[in-house]
Amino acid sequence: MTQDWTIQSRGEQCLATGAPFAAGELFHTLLFLEGATLRREDLSSTALRERPADAPVPFSMWRSKFEPSAAKPAEALGKQTAEELLRHYMADEDPRWRNVRYILAVMLERKRTLKEIQTVRGEDGSLSRVYQFPKTGEVLVVPDPQLRMDQIAAVQLEVAELLGKPATPTEPTATEPTEPTEPAEPAEPERM
Repeated sequence: MTQDWTIQSRGEQCLATGAPFAAGELFHTLLFLEGATLRREDLSSTALRERPADAPVPFSMWRSKFEPSAAKPAEALGKQTAEELLRHYMADEDPRWRNVRYILAVMLERKRTLKEIQTVRGEDGSLSRVYQFPKTGEVLVVPDPQLRMDQIAAVQLEVAELLGKPATPTEPTATEPTEPTEPAEPAEPERM
């Protein structure tokens, strides 16, 4: 069975040494599979080189450049963004949101909010995609439901509704006619 994982945000310092990462510094992220959960370790290049030869082998590993977290600007209330929705549904383990999570991740990848850094095939043949938020270093593992083309449109409509966008054509406004009108009959000339 495919698992949905949420992984903690990128660390601001090396887990092994405790030294804070400097802006632009290359660091390494290691993910370890521990039962049904993933544990993240962010290490400096030096700490990675100094790992013992018999240290556990990570499930996934990559290198990134450290960018300090920027303060988030205030957003308008009442409308969820695709990123907020993805974070919400990643925390909700209900399998009915599996397709929604995947489509949201693909949307965010197209907007360059998320970056796919790895694809992992499970022992059962399932496919998972490892995404990273480049600005924060936060990582998400999103199972790929391997949707067929005829299923995508329905999931896109569901996502549009969740985002508060009209998923179907809007209702006509009061100024628009709701039915076609017949041309008016010519008036009879008045007799005097």
